Amino acid sequence: MQASEVPRAVAAALSAASSLDLTVDDAIVVHDSNKLSLRLLPCDVLARVAPAEHQVAQFEIELAQRLAESGSPVAALDPRVEPGVYERDGYVVTLWTYYEPATPHEVLPADYGNALKRLHAGMRTLDVPTPHFTDRVEQAQQLVASRDRTPTLADADRELLGNTLRSVRRAITERGTAEQLLHGEPHPGNVLTTKNGPLFIDLETCCRGPVEFDLAHAPDDVSEHYPGVDRGLLRACRILVLAMITAWRWDREDQFPNGRRLGTEWLCQTRAALDRNGLDTGS
Repeated sequence: MQASEVPRAVAAALSAASSLDLTVDDAIVVHDSNKLSLRLLPCDVLARVAPAEHQVAQFEIELAQRLAESGSPVAALDPRVEPGVYERDGYVVTLWTYYEPATPHEVLPADYGNALKRLHAGMRTLDVPTPHFTDRVEQAQQLVASRDRTPTLADADRELLGNTLRSVRRAITERGTAEQLLHGEPHPGNVLTTKNGPLFIDLETCCRGPVEFDLAHAPDDVSEHYPGVDRGLLRACRILVLAMITAWRWDREDQFPNGRRLGTEWLCQTRAALDRNGLDTGS
C-alpha cells in the first residue's frame, strides 16, 4: 500500500474495531503489500485493510470459516465479533485472530509442505465457484498488452512477458493434469508461523488448477515434502508464476512496496529461468 494511504487505512481499521466495542489504542503494521495487516492493541486483533474496489472479502471470510470447520490450517476470524466485512472511507476491513509468531519465524520446508497438503485436502471437499488459474494468467496478459496500464515497460520486456505467459500457459493446460480448488498464492508472505504450526491467510486469491500451480509459489524445497508432484509441470508453473508477478509489478496502479525494483529483478529472473530450461517462447 502506498505510504500516503497508510494513515487512512489505519484510521479505517481503528474505526471498524471501535464500532464493535473492541478496545483499540494503537495499531502496529504487521505486513504491508497491496493490503495492510495491522495488530490492534490492546484488544489484540489482526485487522486486514484493503481498498474497497475489486475486493472479494466476503468470499474470503466464508471460505475461511468452511475450511476451519474441516480442520484445515487456515487463520481464524476473531471470535469476539460477528464475522463480516466493514467498509470505512473507501477501505474494507476484516478482523482476524492474532497469532503470536513462533520461534524461529521461518517455516520449515517439511511443515510447509505438510500444511499445504492438508489445505489442499480440505479444499477438495468444497464446491465453491472460483476462477480458473488461466483467468488470472489472462489478466496478466491483458496487463502486459496494455501500454496505457504498463507505460514504463520496455518493448523487449513486454514481448518477453507476453510470449512467456501465452506459451507456458498453453503448455500447462495441454498436459491435462487433474485440477482442484487452490489457495492461489500460498507464498511465505501468506503463511503465518504459530505454535500450532503454519496457517494460511489471504484466501481471496483462490482458483482452480493443478496443485503444482500452488507449489510454484512456495520455496523450492517445499515440493520435496509434497507427495506425487509432477516435476516437469512444477518447473513450468514456476516460470508462469514468475512471469505473472513480474507483470503485476509494472502496473501503473500497483501499490506493492518497492514494486518497480522487484519488477526489474524478476524480469532478469524470468529470462534466466527460460534459458535454464531451454524454453523458446517466440511461438
